[in-house]
Amino acid sequence: MSDRPAGDGPSALDSLQVFARGSVDLSPGLTHTEIYTGHGLLSVFRTMPPDGSPTAAIVACGGAMGGVLGPGHGLYTTLADRWADRGVATYRVGYRIPNDLDRCAHDVACAVEMAVADGAEHVVVMGHSFGGAVVIRTAVVMTAEIDGVVTFATQSAGCEVAGALAGRPLLLFHGEHDDILPPQSSEMVRMIAGYGDLEILPNDGHLLGRSDDAIVERLDEWLPGVLGLG
Repeated sequence: MSDRPAGDGPSALDSLQVFARGSVDLSPGLTHTEIYTGHGLLSVFRTMPPDGSPTAAIVACGGAMGGVLGPGHGLYTTLADRWADRGVATYRVGYRIPNDLDRCAHDVACAVEMAVADGAEHVVVMGHSFGGAVVIRTAVVMTAEIDGVVTFATQSAGCEVAGALAGRPLLLFHGEHDDILPPQSSEMVRMIAGYGDLEILPNDGHLLGRSDDAIVERLDEWLPGVLGLG
């Protein structure tokens, strides 16, 4: 178990008002959990390391329409498989109510608590598009639990609180030719935070469908230090 300090008041999971919950193992190491609440169904796809004991975790979420695959060609699934062998668990969050910023941030906070309860000592949150605002808002609140933030083609709306990230590592990816949210959105978030590494992906758009390899390579460099993997 993690030795992180407990916060004041009820946890994110405790405040969900859960009335039912179920889990099923989809394949070795991959579990799908459904949590039924008064405000919708929260789904979490958890990929665990082979020994079942994560030392770190990635918590990832989608855009305004929801989804658990991530940008590119199922980037979140790729990362889950890639990092499991290094002791990193991945939690992919299916929102209760997509496009509801506060509730989506609550959903991600619940997945972070699940990761910590499973033993993760370091957590990075990732979000695509609308999900960039979700993970930034979650990180601002969960200062003890979240060690770093990654955004993909983030919107700037909802990120007005980024200045409260307090220096925790921030990595932003954005397609050069994004015609839904221009690269200036990520530049604005970096400006609000006062720091951050911004990667502009050439000849790519909002879904980052041409940049899987470049993103994976950059995360291979960035994640070990943030997740305490040496």
